[in-house]
Amino acid sequence: MAKLKFEYIWLDGKKPEATLRSKTKVIEMASFDGDTKVLPEWSFDGSSTMQANGHFSDCLLKPVAAYPDPQRKNAWLVVCEVYNADGTPHETNMRHLIPDNTEDFWFGYEQEYVIESEGKPLGFPKDGYPAPQGPYYCAVGHTNVAGRDMVEEHMDACLDAGIGISGINAEVLLGQWEYQVFAKGGKKAADEMVLSRYLLYRISEKYGVLINIHPKPVKGDWNGSGMHVNFSNKEMREVGGKELFESICENFRAVHKEHIEVYGSDNHMRLTGMHETQSMHTFSYGVSDRGASIRIPVHTATNGWKGYLEDRRPASNADPYMVASRIIKTVRAESLVTT
Repeated sequence: MAKLKFEYIWLDGKKPEATLRSKTKVIEMASFDGDTKVLPEWSFDGSSTMQANGHFSDCLLKPVAAYPDPQRKNAWLVVCEVYNADGTPHETNMRHLIPDNTEDFWFGYEQEYVIESEGKPLGFPKDGYPAPQGPYYCAVGHTNVAGRDMVEEHMDACLDAGIGISGINAEVLLGQWEYQVFAKGGKKAADEMVLSRYLLYRISEKYGVLINIHPKPVKGDWNGSGMHVNFSNKEMREVGGKELFESICENFRAVHKEHIEVYGSDNHMRLTGMHETQSMHTFSYGVSDRGASIRIPVHTATNGWKGYLEDRRPASNADPYMVASRIIKTVRAESLVTT
């Protein structure tokens, strides 16, 4: 009978954004095929994760998704939901807000982040700033790029784990990078986004650097960091029509404030109307418009108005479960055809 390692991973109760926690459980079993139903629930000290008080501190981890651990032998990465001791979802459990019947929704998350060393983005001089942004986006070469080795290792780890990472690129700020994660189904896509962040943080330990996902990592005339979300459902992909897409965008306009509230803290520092953003106080949409709240990709407009939309408002530190649940709710409110 083999002894397998299962890394139980969850989001804690830190405010304004949850952070990742994990611990390893060794289980003796002949084999494991990824079915989390055979994995036990596991308790943890919620008073140490801002999810309980010390007089009644037990919280429960319920495994909901498992992926092979790409960096440890006989190990799995296990996404968990947090439950109260009485079996009800914990107030910090945002995953349960996503409906189960969301298989027709496809999500593509674009996670931007900054690699930091000694309190500054990697590649910045010890004193002052590098040359103004311009040469760093999708760049190659010394002084234009910093941290590529770690970024490549993270991409390979995601691929080996079976996470739907679909690309990487250097971003506009020196030391800033982006990767994209695509998956079908609201919960699955958010799970893979969370796991990709977990692997990024874990790999950063080896390099002795910090991962900063604050939406405005460097003040001044520098781009912020976002987590743009590309989304569609079956109706958008297969039925389409300009009327459908405009009605969805108008429904987003009606609940703009509700979206902003769950799109990450300090997002006002990024959504200023500059640096490829729309002001957080304004809602707009347009074809191929990267200065809009919602960008309608040109391919969607030229493909018979069939395809997807890009919500450019979510901050880099946003909770993907909260973002997905809010987008699904808004899209379904204006659906012209029952899916």
